[in-house]
Amino acid sequence: MTVVFDADFTSTRQWITGRSSAYPRMGPTNRSDHKLDYLVRGYCPGGVFTAARRHSGGLWSCNLLTTEGSPDGFQVHTGDVLSARVTLPVELGAWPAIWTWRDGGNEVDVFEYHPDNPDLLEISNHVRGGYRYWHGAGAGIGPGATFGMRVVLGANSVDWYVEDELVYADLHGVGSGWHAYLIVNLSVADGTYHARPPISGPDRLSWTCHSLRVER
Repeated sequence: MTVVFDADFTSTRQWITGRSSAYPRMGPTNRSDHKLDYLVRGYCPGGVFTAARRHSGGLWSCNLLTTEGSPDGFQVHTGDVLSARVTLPVELGAWPAIWTWRDGGNEVDVFEYHPDNPDLLEISNHVRGGYRYWHGAGAGIGPGATFGMRVVLGANSVDWYVEDELVYADLHGVGSGWHAYLIVNLSVADGTYHARPPISGPDRLSWTCHSLRVER
């Protein structure tokens, strides 16, 4: 396979920032999805995604990068293999994710994470169904952990690997003609399903995507 996408989180050709069709009216907020996000423009040197407490309104200024609408307009396709290396956040309320989106759906979640479930990675295929809440304490998953992931976006099965261990094969896949844009972001949970940041807690949350590549 050949590398067809190698993320540079400062590239104005690969990404646009601070807006996405996955948010109502392209953002900046998405309260219906239980997020305290207020999307802001800005790239992410070193793959560091941040959220900063705003002075009023209870929202957080959040980083989101997407290939949707960018000059390159890169999309992943059926059969692609996505690899990433990440460092998880430690702060309550942080909600990092790598995912795909197009035309109101076509969503595959490479991962989502919430520090109030310290060893749990949420992985899901919203295209044809299938998800797993994978407890990775034995693999060292926890706040501040650094690890590699690989997702094979097959027509008949989407397969997730953590440090080369197959942790879930959904046996549904994305179908033969599937394609979608990439999104990498940091959201902030509003407390409905996961702990929100404490009022007396830090004013800045972060996580790091050290690398993100797609092979075809």
